[in-house]
Amino acid sequence: MYRSVTIDEFYRSKGPIIDVREASEYQMGHVPQAVNLPLSDLDKTFQQMDSTKEYYVICQSGARSKMACDFLSSKGYQVVNVMGGTSAWKGKLVL
Repeated sequence: MYRSVTIDEFYRSKGPIIDVREASEYQMGHVPQAVNLPLSDLDKTFQQMDSTKEYYVICQSGARSKMACDFLSSKGYQVVNVMGGTSAWKGKLVL
């Protein structure tokens, strides 16, 4: 099980951020300090994550991050879905 937060709640969060968009999308701009683990490879890369931390999971709109949260929470990871994704991000995206 996991929770979801709005983009405004996400601004106040403190924790590692996983961007599950494809590498090409991530390279076009991402939330500062986000690490890219594309959803398409998540079944192979999720073990890079620290199972003792809570991660904020973001994508473009919230659909892929929800799928990633479903998968990661089933593996025992503590995750939070960021609703609205990078399309709702009001700050500057970094390249």
